[in-house]
Amino acid sequence: MAGRAGESFDVQEAERIALAEVAHARAFYGEDGAGATPLLPILHALQEAFGYIDPAAQPMIARLLNISQAEVRGVISFYHDFRTEPGACATLKLCMAEACQARGSSRIVDYMKARHDLRLGEDAPDGKLAVEAVYCLGNCALGPAALLGDALIGALDEARVDELVTEARR
Repeated sequence: MAGRAGESFDVQEAERIALAEVAHARAFYGEDGAGATPLLPILHALQEAFGYIDPAAQPMIARLLNISQAEVRGVISFYHDFRTEPGACATLKLCMAEACQARGSSRIVDYMKARHDLRLGEDAPDGKLAVEAVYCLGNCALGPAALLGDALIGALDEARVDELVTEARR
C-alpha cells in the first residue's frame, strides 16, 4: 500500500478511485446516488488503497460530490477507522467493553505494554502494529476479544498475544 510503504499519496489515483465509487453509487441508486451518498464508499476505498486518506484528497472529494470540505473532514474525523496520515501496517483492535474487561482485557493491555512495548492508541515504534481500543466486537462470550485485520479472535491470552505480535511484525 502506498502510505504504509513510505510512498506518497497519489491524488490522481485517489480521484480515479473516487470517480469509480461515484459511478457505482449512481448505477446502484440512480438519482439518489448523487451528492454525498458515495462519500463513505469513497473514504473506505481510499483507506483500503492507501492505508489512509490524505488531507490533499479532501478538496477533490468535496468537489466531486458537490459538498463542503467541512462535511468531508467531519465524516473522516467522526469515524475512528479513518486515518489522515500513514499508520502501522496492521492494527490489533482490542475490546475494552465491560464483558471483555471482566474477562481480562485490562490484563492483556498491561501484558502488551510490559512484554511488547505496545500501548493502546499508539503505533509500535517499528511501525508494524498499532493497538486500538474498541468497545464491543460482539464476541462477549469468548472475551477478551480482539480483531486483527478481518480475523476475530476470542479468548485472547498472553500466548496468543505473543503469536499475533510475531505474525504482525513479519
